[in-house]
Amino acid sequence: MPRFLAIDLGTKRIGVACGDTDTKLAIPLSTLHATGKNECDVEAVLALAKEYETDGYVVGLPLNMDGTEGEACKLARRFGDLLGRLAERPVHYWDERLSSVAAEELLRPAELTRKKRKARIDRVAAQVILQGFLDARGEQPDAAAPDDAPNAPDP
Repeated sequence: MPRFLAIDLGTKRIGVACGDTDTKLAIPLSTLHATGKNECDVEAVLALAKEYETDGYVVGLPLNMDGTEGEACKLARRFGDLLGRLAERPVHYWDERLSSVAAEELLRPAELTRKKRKARIDRVAAQVILQGFLDARGEQPDAAAPDDAPNAPDP
């Protein structure tokens, strides 16, 4: 049962969620303070990964609405590449378009104050990213994992 950590990378905060292929359920874990230095931010993620015995990572890929990759995608890929090298574990990229909107919708029934909602939004966005990844794996049980391309299954 592979366990994955999902990362919603931001310039101020990093949302983290955890899930596995057995339960096919993603849960929000933590919101980390982003330092802006990949090495420091990756080390913070690795500390959580060790605690949760992570087998792989899913990094949210902030594609433009037309599906193209911009500067934010380059930053996410650099972060993911460093994470993969240091962790010596696979890193998968997953289309995160509208994940924050979906996270807002999930948090709306909780009737949280704006401040409390803001404190949770990034980890819930990571949960949305990971849930999409896990759902895609469940649809293709013979596939090793979704491809590096956003939301595309392995050949």
